Amino acid sequence: MKTNTHILAKTFLAVVAACFLTATAQAQTKIAVIDLKRVFDNYWKKKQAQALVDDQKADFDKKFKGMLDDYQKANDEYKKLIESSTDQAVSIEERDKRKSAAEKKLLEINEIQQTADLFRKNSNENLGIQVRRMTDGILKDIRELIDAKARAAGYSLVIDTSAQTPTPVGSTPIVLYTNGQNDITAEILSQLNAGAPIGLPKTEESKDKPNDKKNERKEGRK
Repeated sequence: MKTNTHILAKTFLAVVAACFLTATAQAQTKIAVIDLKRVFDNYWKKKQAQALVDDQKADFDKKFKGMLDDYQKANDEYKKLIESSTDQAVSIEERDKRKSAAEKKLLEINEIQQTADLFRKNSNENLGIQVRRMTDGILKDIRELIDAKARAAGYSLVIDTSAQTPTPVGSTPIVLYTNGQNDITAEILSQLNAGAPIGLPKTEESKDKPNDKKNERKEGRK
């Protein structure tokens, strides 16, 4: 009986010790959350980079359209040469001459098509490289600021609440619940946008701020 009591006492102490250690570990773990997508989308450098990419893409599209117009024009001329090469009202010599011109025009059409396809391929690849480079640079800025903030505030972990995990039917949020405590999204975004150039179009986040202040003043009056 004494042995059983002794065992129970030891077990109880072990459970208490485990609970204490768990509580201590939890107390030492300070976690912050951030909506990384919101920060990325509303960072002024992202808006600026997107504008540059859009301009460059528009320039590519304009040049490619010019190539397509040249292709269509050459194709129309080729069809006319083919039709005229069978015109019985002209001499055989003239018909042969028109057939030869049609063959040359066909070579020109193929060259235009190859040039256009290569231009489109290279343009898409270069644009993709530029987008990845800009994205990496923007994320580097954000990560460095998050690291600095986390170290200064003593956070052991910063979790991205906008992260998604792939599933067979799509994707689901990795973070299923947060009570909103230690959310550093607004603070990080504010610091990032503090150095925005004058005259740069405001981000969606910036556009929302005046309304928030108005609502705060209204609530204060109430």
